[in-house]
Amino acid sequence: SKLHEMAYPKQFAKLKKGPHGEGFDNPKTDKYEHRANGSTIRSLQLRGEYLYTANGTGGFRVYDVNAVDIKDFSERLITAPVSPLGQKFYVRTKDATAIASPSTMAVDPTRKHFPENEEGNAHLMYAFLYGTDKEEGFIVIGPVGTLLDGENRNNFIKINNKFNPEGKLKGAMNLTIAGTYAYVCTDHGLYVVDINDPTNPKITAEITDEKVLKNPHAVAVQYRYAFVVDDEGLKVFNVAKLDKPRFVEKATLPIEDAHNIYVARTYAYVAAGKNGLAIVDITKAEQPKLDQTFNADGEINDTHDVKIGMVANSAYAFLADGKHGLRVVQIFGPDENEDVYGWSPRPKPKLIATYETAGEAIALPKGLDRDRAVDESGNQLAVFNRRGSHPLSKDQMDRISVVVTDDWKKDKAGRKFVRPDTKTSAVHPENDEQLAEIKAKAAEQQSTSSNPATMPLLSLGILFLPLAIMLSRRKANRAKAEDSSKS
Repeated sequence: SKLHEMAYPKQFAKLKKGPHGEGFDNPKTDKYEHRANGSTIRSLQLRGEYLYTANGTGGFRVYDVNAVDIKDFSERLITAPVSPLGQKFYVRTKDATAIASPSTMAVDPTRKHFPENEEGNAHLMYAFLYGTDKEEGFIVIGPVGTLLDGENRNNFIKINNKFNPEGKLKGAMNLTIAGTYAYVCTDHGLYVVDINDPTNPKITAEITDEKVLKNPHAVAVQYRYAFVVDDEGLKVFNVAKLDKPRFVEKATLPIEDAHNIYVARTYAYVAAGKNGLAIVDITKAEQPKLDQTFNADGEINDTHDVKIGMVANSAYAFLADGKHGLRVVQIFGPDENEDVYGWSPRPKPKLIATYETAGEAIALPKGLDRDRAVDESGNQLAVFNRRGSHPLSKDQMDRISVVVTDDWKKDKAGRKFVRPDTKTSAVHPENDEQLAEIKAKAAEQQSTSSNPATMPLLSLGILFLPLAIMLSRRKANRAKAEDSSKS
């Protein structure tokens, strides 16, 4: 990468002399491994010093990875640093398929709060982990807040709830957390589970029509949209109401062999199996279009998972490329993108590193949620540096909700801002008819607000104030001139 070249130019020069470097010994290529206690680790998530995993027939297990970069430890990945009397880091299920943490930051709802800090409470859902099991459905594990309190004698995890009403969640394969909801992918549809009370989950939506979704594999949520990949490709849902996703019929994109998806700003990155990495432009979420497909001239051809990470002014896609192992693809950097400091530079991918693994690479953990202050339901995730400050709550976000249109392009003039009516601003359109009605009301309100007859008197006063001042000064100067002539 360009970052490597700039930070370590001598080592980079040696590395470039051959496919594996000429006389170049890179100590960072050391590997530390631990055999899964089960069939295969199908999903994993790193948070702090712990790695959460879904181990197939071995259930769910937590690994202590605190010593991964400490040379004094001969075994860097361990299941327990103490005896079983002081710790239990696993729970048994029949066939664990995925694991998710609501945040990759160490959000602890049980932490003591001091009144003088005026900080908000963390939601209880952050004290639990959530998983899927192919046979047993939706699994709630915890509370696991004891893993964050610095005490190593109370780390006993247990299953709080196995949720599978009427067998609806059998065949659960993947999930993602958005606010106080879990979006669960099963082999027969997508289910939305309310985890506002983690001990008592409830299904709020079932999308099982094969004309809409066919064997969904993964889902990613950003702002008001959920992006789902299934056997047919990419599908988009409006999730302005998180509990009731609405399928956007025209927002579909065929992508062959789509396994997983990661969304970052105006691009969605799809792990497209034999086709490598598919990059989708979602600047207009309801009109997704394929920007490009990258496979490094056919080298990347077994992609199961993708995660995006950023270092300095360069972004990277980490790919679990099946039988080929781990791939690192530079998405953009100062050597390739002139607009590298822009909001969302167009990706210019290039393969910069490969690490061969003993088995097939099928999953990767998400990186740290840096600078994320609030979740999709308005729950505070971080402590701000001003006492009493906090992000907007869900109710406050709904109150300022407005419908954005492209009407300004017609006359090249921007519309004046009109404060949304608090009674109607939180209304989200369920269909095209409702959207048209909301737009019509907004246009009517705009035309009324721009009518000169309704202009406030204060504006007129401000407009004529300079003229009044000028006239008063001329009158005063005339009076002075008359006085001087008399004298």
